Amino acid sequence: MVTARRIAPILPVRDLLAAMEHYRTLGFEVAAYDDASYAVAQRDDVELHLSPTPGHDPGTGGSAAYLHVDDAGALAAAWEASSSGGTTQPPVATDHGLLEGAHTDLDGNLIRFASPLPTPE
Repeated sequence: MVTARRIAPILPVRDLLAAMEHYRTLGFEVAAYDDASYAVAQRDDVELHLSPTPGHDPGTGGSAAYLHVDDAGALAAAWEASSSGGTTQPPVATDHGLLEGAHTDLDGNLIRFASPLPTPE
């Protein structure tokens, strides 16, 4: 049996350099390939691949990814305070026992993020 180890969503972007800077301001380490035709944004064990897509219309949406984090509230606060230019929605409690928020980047890509709700003592 083959074991799946992790997944890295590929996000369409109009301007690779602008997308790279956007994800840098969100706390990702970003590196372009030698010919600057593709980039990878990495934070801890999470990778987001940035793929220039000519004619991409952010108004029609992009791709989406779901990010499990230790503290959705702290991540939302950091992303809201960044100068990324994207839109961060603060997390809310869900019926699934999660505190869940979202961030939409400049290209319409959606990054939903969540952490477990604190358990009452």
